[in-house]
Amino acid sequence: MKKVFLVISIFLCVMNVKAQQVSISDSAVVSLLTCSPGEEVYSKFGHTAIRIADRRNNIDVVFNYGIFSFETSNFYYKFIKGETDYQLGIYDTRNFLPEYAQRNSMVVEQVLNLSPAEKRDLFNLLMQNYLPENRTYRYNFIFDNCATRPRDKILASLHGYVKFQENYESKTFRQLVGSYVGNDTWLKFGIDLVFGIRADRIATESESMFLPEVLMGEFQTAQITARVGGTKKLISERRILVQKIDTKEESTFWLFKPMAFSMILLIIGSAITFWDTKRKYYYRPFDAFLFGLTGVAGLIIAYLMFFSLHPLVKSNLNILWLNPLSLLIVSLLWVRRLRVALFFYQIINVVFLLAALFTFAISVQSINIAAYPIIVLLLMRSVSWISLSRKKIYRRRR
Repeated sequence: MKKVFLVISIFLCVMNVKAQQVSISDSAVVSLLTCSPGEEVYSKFGHTAIRIADRRNNIDVVFNYGIFSFETSNFYYKFIKGETDYQLGIYDTRNFLPEYAQRNSMVVEQVLNLSPAEKRDLFNLLMQNYLPENRTYRYNFIFDNCATRPRDKILASLHGYVKFQENYESKTFRQLVGSYVGNDTWLKFGIDLVFGIRADRIATESESMFLPEVLMGEFQTAQITARVGGTKKLISERRILVQKIDTKEESTFWLFKPMAFSMILLIIGSAITFWDTKRKYYYRPFDAFLFGLTGVAGLIIAYLMFFSLHPLVKSNLNILWLNPLSLLIVSLLWVRRLRVALFFYQIINVVFLLAALFTFAISVQSINIAAYPIIVLLLMRSVSWISLSRKKIYRRRR
């Protein structure tokens, strides 16, 4: 029922806007809304929208470029591949704000210091963008998202240009994203695995504004230089529309964090390797699990590298240790006749693992610290197989 009421409210709001012949008065207040990050994965980085409030024409709406639906066919597949389509939606502000109050996100409003002509240009630009043939766009998490779209529309409506602050703190895309997902978290671990070399490039000041809070900070200190006239601040006023309630965050037990998992796996693998050396027998079930797990992860990385449209997942050196060909080991382990082939593959695998450690050591690409114990374990198990099977293969050939 709540959803039905929301849809009706939005419809009536849009009809009201259209009834005004796409016009706002000189006294209209145009502002940038920034919503702080939420708990869900899709809300971890916050949100940005544009609010236009015109009491004279009874308009108070929010233009939101973050509309998507989980019910879209093959949503997750399309999201991973980078083929997710988002839409521009128009909300009544009275319906927009409670949603963020409910998820305990702060909503900050920055009133834009625009001239009447600039306000009208922005409003007309947004309404033009809301036409059915224009409202849908191909979402890109970094370069075309719910923060970059409002920024670009605002800048396009100015009768001049904006000068942003000069004390911008340079960070890579990986660092910018990582600051929102924690250090030793599974989300950070997963992001570091799928991000490639391009994620370690320093983001420009403009590129960093894909994060709503960064965009808010840049707008707060920006200056408008008009084509005719002087310079003025881009933001004339800042206020909080929804206050966040301080809550105690529940920390994950250390045993369930990526680094702890990797270290435990390394300890177990080291004990099995030591026992294998003593009894001169190779424990295959453990390696079937280990190489199978990393092989599946390698398939995902390979798919993203070659088929995904996301720009930061290309040229990913994690493929050196998360090798999809490791799935061959799972089958070769159980076939006695193919042990020679497995022997030579393990030699190649050792080369790949050493290459991975070398490239990460010289910072060709950043790696999550929790990955090192797993790489060491893979190297240990491959070398152990080579050592134990070498003599057996040699005796069989003699």
